[in-house]
Amino acid sequence: MSAPEFADEPPQSDRLSAYDERHLVTYLRLLDAEKDEASWEEVVSIIFAIDPASEPVRARRVYDTHLARAKWMTQHGYKHLLVPRTQ
Repeated sequence: MSAPEFADEPPQSDRLSAYDERHLVTYLRLLDAEKDEASWEEVVSIIFAIDPASEPVRARRVYDTHLARAKWMTQHGYKHLLVPRTQ
């Protein structure tokens, strides 16, 4: 199974998005890497396949915005996963 495609910045919303749902594993990997004190350069290279040496601004933006969204998920977004969906 391949990793889902990603945007340079995840959608910013106070609601869980389809993008968030597709990237739950990505968010968990980012949080684990931060907990393990991995360098952001290594993380963005592994998780997003971006070379931080050749695209430093983009690499940092992708890392920072996705990590921020991952943290939002731990504080707010997860609640949306617990709500049954109506059809």
